[in-house]
Amino acid sequence: MGPTGAGKSTFINTLLGGNYARVGNDLQSETQHIYHYQLAPNRRIFIVDTPGFDDTSTKDREILRRIAVWMAKSYIVMTLSRYSDKMKVGGIIYLQEITQARVTGTVRRNFDMFEKLCGPNAAMHIILTTTKWSDVKAEVGVQREIQLRDQFWNAMLRDGSKMRQFRGTQNSAEAIVKEVLVRRALDAAQIQEELVEVDKLLSETEAGRTLRYTLKEALEEQRKMAVRLRAEHSNGVCDQIIENDNKIRALLGQINALDIPLGRRILRVLGLLKG
Repeated sequence: MGPTGAGKSTFINTLLGGNYARVGNDLQSETQHIYHYQLAPNRRIFIVDTPGFDDTSTKDREILRRIAVWMAKSYIVMTLSRYSDKMKVGGIIYLQEITQARVTGTVRRNFDMFEKLCGPNAAMHIILTTTKWSDVKAEVGVQREIQLRDQFWNAMLRDGSKMRQFRGTQNSAEAIVKEVLVRRALDAAQIQEELVEVDKLLSETEAGRTLRYTLKEALEEQRKMAVRLRAEHSNGVCDQIIENDNKIRALLGQINALDIPLGRRILRVLGLLKG
């Protein structure tokens, strides 16, 4: 998992030694769906590639739905399996490029969503991985890594997550994956328990509530931008105003889609729903 452009598909291709996952070379995301790849033909071990929550062509709400549906299905298969080798989530590798000079709002939103998807009990199964080290000077990369460790990832590291560097080689990728595989498999990520065990709607989960909050923040920023643009272009409507208004409508649509139905809210207040 990780933001768009962090190098998720590159990591998979390097790990597998071939061009299996499509890699984007511009601002357009190449991963809008969830794909899985088998690590070796004789082993039932798969690595899963997910889109980021800042995808350039897919709404955040739809990305959350796709990830949630995949995780819920995998959890159901795991719990219903009668066999000892039932499918389990071994762990999660979160990728963050080291080339970014600062942690932007988009990056922070991505990580907030990631935390809510996984939950605190999954921390020991997470490898926080920095990428694109060849694109920065060593001393710059080290300083940014320290910032991530002390200011951004500190809570998850305290809870047991590990921090590693992907150096763009197959050996580097294999070492990170092996560190995931030697640990006991993850029983269930938070969103799996919420959707399957507690029977929540997606909008009722911690991830859904977090997404709704961040969308409202983005909506407020776009509304402020609308006021500024109209003040600057008081004589007419420009392309920027039209584009901004379209963004506002799109955000409102996503927020409305995450609203919890009135009937569910009443049942929850009356204590007739779990969770």
